[in-house]
Amino acid sequence: MAEASQPIVSVIPDDEGKEKFKKSDHVAFYRRQMEGPNFQHRALLDTMVLTEKGARFKLLEPDTQTTLLLSVSPCKNDTVRILIDELQPIKARYRVPDVITEEPHVEQLRVERQSKDSVTLSWSSGRHQVCVWHFPFRLEILCEDKAMVTFNAKGKLWLEALQDPPGATSRGSELQEDHTSVLWKETFRQFVDIQANGPSSIGADLCLHGFSHVYGLPEHADGLQLRDTRDGEPYRLYNLDVFAYDLYSRLGLYGSVPLLVAHKPDRTLGVFWLNASETFVNVHYSPSDHQDGQTPPVKRRRVEPQTDVHWLSESGVIDCVVLLGPSPQQLFTQYAQLTGYQALPPLFALGYHQCRWNYDDEADVKAVDAGFDRHGIPYDVIWLDIEHTDGKRYFTWDSALFPEPAGLQRHLEKKKRKLVVISDPHIKVDPDWLLYCEARDGRHFVKNRQGQIYQGSCWPGESSYLDFSSSDTRAWYSRCFGLDKYKGSTPSLFVWNDMNEPSVFDGPEQTMPKDAVHYGGWEHRELHNLYGFYQHMATVEGLITRSGGLERPFVLSRSFFAGSQRLGAIWTGDNVASWEYLRISIPMLLSLSVAGIVFCGADVGGFVQDPEPELLVRWYQAGALQPFFRGHSAKETKRREPWLFGEEVTAAIRTVIQQRYCLLPYWYTVFHQAHTSGLPPLRPLWVEFPREQSTLTVDNQYMIGGALLACPVTEAGVEEVKVLMPGSGEVWYDVHSAKAYNGGRTLSLPVTLDTVPVFQRGGSVVCRSAGSGSCTAELQQLPLSITVALNSQLTGSCTWTTAIPSATVTTRPSACAGSPCCQAVCSAVLPVKEEEEEERLTALPLYSQSPSWE
Repeated sequence: MAEASQPIVSVIPDDEGKEKFKKSDHVAFYRRQMEGPNFQHRALLDTMVLTEKGARFKLLEPDTQTTLLLSVSPCKNDTVRILIDELQPIKARYRVPDVITEEPHVEQLRVERQSKDSVTLSWSSGRHQVCVWHFPFRLEILCEDKAMVTFNAKGKLWLEALQDPPGATSRGSELQEDHTSVLWKETFRQFVDIQANGPSSIGADLCLHGFSHVYGLPEHADGLQLRDTRDGEPYRLYNLDVFAYDLYSRLGLYGSVPLLVAHKPDRTLGVFWLNASETFVNVHYSPSDHQDGQTPPVKRRRVEPQTDVHWLSESGVIDCVVLLGPSPQQLFTQYAQLTGYQALPPLFALGYHQCRWNYDDEADVKAVDAGFDRHGIPYDVIWLDIEHTDGKRYFTWDSALFPEPAGLQRHLEKKKRKLVVISDPHIKVDPDWLLYCEARDGRHFVKNRQGQIYQGSCWPGESSYLDFSSSDTRAWYSRCFGLDKYKGSTPSLFVWNDMNEPSVFDGPEQTMPKDAVHYGGWEHRELHNLYGFYQHMATVEGLITRSGGLERPFVLSRSFFAGSQRLGAIWTGDNVASWEYLRISIPMLLSLSVAGIVFCGADVGGFVQDPEPELLVRWYQAGALQPFFRGHSAKETKRREPWLFGEEVTAAIRTVIQQRYCLLPYWYTVFHQAHTSGLPPLRPLWVEFPREQSTLTVDNQYMIGGALLACPVTEAGVEEVKVLMPGSGEVWYDVHSAKAYNGGRTLSLPVTLDTVPVFQRGGSVVCRSAGSGSCTAELQQLPLSITVALNSQLTGSCTWTTAIPSATVTTRPSACAGSPCCQAVCSAVLPVKEEEEEERLTALPLYSQSPSWE
């Protein structure tokens, strides 16, 4: 949710002809690195030391006489960590904490080859190697003696050493105007940023050999495959509140995950750049065909493609992890082992959520709740935005509109439904409010560079911002969710963290100034992209503590960083009710999923403006086939509960929501796979079909787990859609008609307003509920339907299927092998006689049986 009065485009000139949000040419450290020299670092091979944590080398830049320390650590899960810092900084540089869940187990290195020019190190079986070259310094990661990745291939290694301020005696002093102070002060519009440590940016480039398709780096409103940035802006990772964001833009949005994933038919690898400051990424593809420059006729020779990736960050250290795959599944596991697995959501969180800014009062909430029952539409959660509070004071209720909030929650809980309320990071400056006084007296607020409590404008007016980077502040905030402190709350109340980029209406780029100061004296510039991650963490810990560790929490956050997957869900922010935003939501969610943020969704129907009925139906159809499924709209929009558009629209929306509920056993299963293996529920086609070139650029259709192929309709008035059926030799079955299609081709298929193409993969087993009920709690009372789709060899298999457990932290689904579901599948499929096989495939390709949940 963002400022309602903002225009529908995000980056436009204001009255003074200046842009609200920065582009790369507004950013001094980016200009310095792009326009500055390529420093010729030398690796001093005679300084090599092998330790139990890898290898260390000194790097020398002769012109500046700067000495850096390089650490190379190969880990047991086929990752290589490259860390570069100043050898002797005048003070510690910021290293991102709390994102990596535990330090990986490092392999013992051994010297394979050594000369005056290079040293080659190997580990374990020797299949992978690292070669460090003396001059110009570069570091190659090899597999079976073939280079996969070269670090510093283009010589763009950059690290600006920390300095003492020139002409300033204290943090708050104004810098003297001399030839050096210009590097310590940066101006954008009317905002002045004083840099406490002066220029401190870092940068490095990596060459990815053999790759011509790269993905990831969310969040951007762009296609799934990253574009070559030579034709425009670099990808920016800087969390911002961008209302009604521009489409096909590389400017930063609400969250940042500095993970880039490269794929080619025989390998998938990743580059994780662990840095929470403002970051830019340039991507350059090299063509696979090289022209020799001879006179016609031109001779062309085939050369290996490559992708060059250049990372530039404002501060911190160079901390880069290369994930070696080689399969997509192995890469997802490697990343999850590094930053955490997806939190297993409580079942209700996978149902449908109904939200609006704002439902007016308790009577309104109850009327909407009753409307779902009256129209036979299942749902699980209803949401309250900022207007439910007493004057935008979080953890409070407007006593006139919500006089009995606990009673309202009990009313919903009788139907096994939940209430979600908003809790933003800004706290209204109000000396008469106990929570504000506790935060002020407990030193829980961010400070300005003069050492006073920082104040900025947000929904309550003048506000201060909690410093979630402090573990003490997070613990205090977590305790605020206790039932004894949060008056009017019950165990069925869950939480929505919004505006946590953080959004500051009167701040530079509508966020917190970079020279604000956090716990430990760290400037905001060092950890800006972590701010929402830390609030999300504190909120999750609060709900777990509230339940005594017995129930899984549900918390939605708008801002996020690497590792946010282990906390809960996110969504794509303030979108617009248009076909273009519906279309872009699919590649946005796929990009998030590839980068580990798998519990994700987009506001169904669009947050601002009013969708036409056809668009609304198509958006519900798409949202029902995506992980987080919530209808949400701004207060200026017309009400859009599903029954307000006529019976035809109501029936269409009812159908897709009911189908979502029937499929929840399968959704729960694929979320458990994410929770245990890192595999995303939403998968680009190339994840399941890694060797097929035709899948590499597809971002309008996707796999749900390994069994279902979805192609939501995102164009107005269409009567047919083109669907790529991947996999030569695969068989695909329309889940509604059971009609079979061969893979390895693109088909034109008819659609009506009531249909969306979904197919089950031959050889797979999908578990559904035999009915939808009124909410997820009723699913456990219904039988399961097991659908076996036979492949061309007339077999079907599943890795495991599960009945749905209670929403406790400790309960986990059972493995398939011993479950009644699996036994039902085996008894249904295996006894088919050989002479019956052809008839069975034709007559009943999708076999269904309905055992009980137990």
